[in-house]
Amino acid sequence: MSTIGPGKPKPIPTTWAPLIAEYLNYLAAADLPNTTIATRRSHLARLARALRCPPEQITEQQLLAWFGKQTHWATETRRSYRTTINGFFRWAYRHGHLDTDLSYTLPRVKARKPMPRPTPERVWKEALLAADPRTAVMLQLAAHGLRRAEVAVVSTHDLIPEGPSLLVHGKGGKRRIIPITEQLAATIAAGAAGHTPGAPSVGWLFPGNDNGHLSPRWVGTLCSRILPDAWTMHSLRHRTATLAYAATHDIVSVQQLLGHDSIATTQMYTLVDEDRVRAAMLAAATGARHLRAV
Repeated sequence: MSTIGPGKPKPIPTTWAPLIAEYLNYLAAADLPNTTIATRRSHLARLARALRCPPEQITEQQLLAWFGKQTHWATETRRSYRTTINGFFRWAYRHGHLDTDLSYTLPRVKARKPMPRPTPERVWKEALLAADPRTAVMLQLAAHGLRRAEVAVVSTHDLIPEGPSLLVHGKGGKRRIIPITEQLAATIAAGAAGHTPGAPSVGWLFPGNDNGHLSPRWVGTLCSRILPDAWTMHSLRHRTATLAYAATHDIVSVQQLLGHDSIATTQMYTLVDEDRVRAAMLAAATGARHLRAV
């Protein structure tokens, strides 16, 4: 089995390529993480392919029409694309590449508080049984709360035997240390050779063609092929948050485990047990102070 997956970015139209390349270099100079730069590139490449004209010929009407047609996007996807497009056109105008500033074209997208959607235990266990050895390791890492981009860059060098623990390379270049099970520690210590015969036993856990490791997109694709319906690596993070909070009732610890900047974000991932909500309602309705969830 090859350790290198596809996941190569789609080409950018030649009329856009030089300007986008310069903008991405600007983002790199600002020390933005590679994952953020890759996202900006993907968004702009899709916009360029859809509009089919050079950036200097784009009008507000074209931009709005294209943005409005993306009715399949989730709210956060729409917000992310707006950030990319506005940032690009603001930079292009201020640096003299375009005569018109289109960064004010797209309307503000109001954030929505999503409902927690943890992967059910039955789905999680069946996925592990159905997965090949490499994908099974990815799923185990996701069950420890790692994002797909964090899973993609796990290395044997990140393993901390004491604990055991794992150094996680998170969003925005931030790092955190999380506790892991002895089983997962042994899996990481074996390196890529542990799941793929003939692969290296030291270094990247998932070798590939994205700076030496698999791309986050391909990691997500492999896991999505195993998880049924609409369950994803992200819903596995919701599972982690929900189970961790149910066991500890310590939202700060769950926040640190997932690598969130804000407790409010962690709360969006945590599904509160229905029995506890019912107990809270009964306590409020009856005036009792010592009702417990059953």
